[in-house]
Amino acid sequence: MADRAIFQDFVVARSDRLLRTAYLLTRDWGVAEDLLQESLAKAWFAWPGIDEPEAYVRKVLVTTYTSWWRRRWRRELPSDDLPEAVRHDPAGDPAADGRADLWRAVGRLPARQRAVIVLRFYEDLPVSEVAGLLGCQEGTVKSQTAKALAKLRQDEAMVKELRR
Repeated sequence: MADRAIFQDFVVARSDRLLRTAYLLTRDWGVAEDLLQESLAKAWFAWPGIDEPEAYVRKVLVTTYTSWWRRRWRRELPSDDLPEAVRHDPAGDPAADGRADLWRAVGRLPARQRAVIVLRFYEDLPVSEVAGLLGCQEGTVKSQTAKALAKLRQDEAMVKELRR
């Protein structure tokens, strides 16, 4: 029972930040919520043996996201029906604070480059930790970061913003 209470306290305290990270990876609030829920469910089963819960859940979040895009998971299919109205998320939409062009540009990056940018610059993780989370070499993280930043510098919306 104590483990359940500790896990519940962790979820209450850290879900907002983890949800924002999931959103920055997926660029879709609904998918981000699914990703976070699946990650927390996986963490629940390993909870008694976890030393650093936030690092563990972040690792599960990234590996789950990685497995989704490796399988080329495509979410729902478009239809003629209008989607539900967009809700304001109290967790804080990064696009709402004046950086909409940047976040849209990040959203156009390939999934792996987006993951590197989110983990390096949003989560402020060192190259070695990002490499561990993504299951690759540090050199791969560095090259993916360089490629992503080069794409962001060339992105039409970002070039327009720099000219202002």
